[in-house]
Amino acid sequence: MNKTQDFNYSITVNASAKETMKRISEVNQWWAKDFKGKAAKLNDEFSVYFGDTFVDFKISEAIPDKKIVWLVTDCNLGWIKAKKEWKGTECIWNVTEKDGKTTIDFTHKGLTPDVECYESCKPGWTHHIKDSLQKLVNDGKGFPE
Repeated sequence: MNKTQDFNYSITVNASAKETMKRISEVNQWWAKDFKGKAAKLNDEFSVYFGDTFVDFKISEAIPDKKIVWLVTDCNLGWIKAKKEWKGTECIWNVTEKDGKTTIDFTHKGLTPDVECYESCKPGWTHHIKDSLQKLVNDGKGFPE
């Protein structure tokens, strides 16, 4: 495996690209119950909180029903030494609709195997996307923390 490969995860959901993008922006319905701000369009800013851990984002790119990019503007990752490790990284959501289903292709650019949080963040993202976001889109109910 290439050591500099960014974390990537893809799922397919039973919804249109438009509905899928709407659900991704409902961060408090699938990822973090403790959520402030808006996560739907260009320049929106939002934060997620898990106890003393927080991540602040700004939407740096948005192509309706195709792509949205969350830029990490600040963070405090409470469980690792490199508390600011996500700062400057990007969460990139690409969606592609085909035959009434939509594929979500998620990349956390900067989350690579050589950073401290990779081994704990990889299963975290996988769980939130596969178990929670997918259920939110398909069944209308996710499992945010």
